[in-house]
Amino acid sequence: MSHITLVRHGQANTGARDETSYDRLSPLGHQQAGWLGDHLRDAGQHHTRIYCGTLTRHLETARSMGFANGISQDARLNELEYFTLSRLMEEQHGLPIPDEREGFVMHLPQVFAAWQEDRIRDVPESFAAFEDRVSTALEEIGQGHGPAMVVTSGGLIAIAMRQVMGLDIEATARMALAIMNTSVHRLFPIGETLTPVLFNAVPHLETPDRQFAQTHV
Repeated sequence: MSHITLVRHGQANTGARDETSYDRLSPLGHQQAGWLGDHLRDAGQHHTRIYCGTLTRHLETARSMGFANGISQDARLNELEYFTLSRLMEEQHGLPIPDEREGFVMHLPQVFAAWQEDRIRDVPESFAAFEDRVSTALEEIGQGHGPAMVVTSGGLIAIAMRQVMGLDIEATARMALAIMNTSVHRLFPIGETLTPVLFNAVPHLETPDRQFAQTHV
């Protein structure tokens, strides 16, 4: 079993309120990814396998990091459709979609809980199905040869941490809210189990002139 480094994509289109419009990096998102790629090369970090989802922001992040070739795309590494879930929650339960990030601190846990409990009708994917594809994909990647890097999204990373740490849904939601753009997370095999040894690291954004780029959305 090999260790897996998870990377959240760079800042996307923050003004979007639907899945399609959100799915592209902002200029800052490309810069964040470029800084991360430079940091990994300077640190001598090597990954024999590079994976990402099939979303535009995943592939753009990987390419801006400097991985132009040899990227394996897997739809199981795609993000949950949060904008769609939010719209359905508003229509079915009267929960308004927040206008600002601060509002999502209360909004996201409510959406996650309702989704997990199957209280949202006509969802594009059930919570159980999302969890299953995440665990299956990461298990397969972990069984491969050599360290792997996975460029994906914050919701998927939070669910991966939920699975390896046994988190409840409220803690999972708090974790999802904390994950920064181009943050680095690592799952390391201990025995037959993947265990988190790194969470939400942004060493490429720690200097005073880059702290403005420590973004969450």
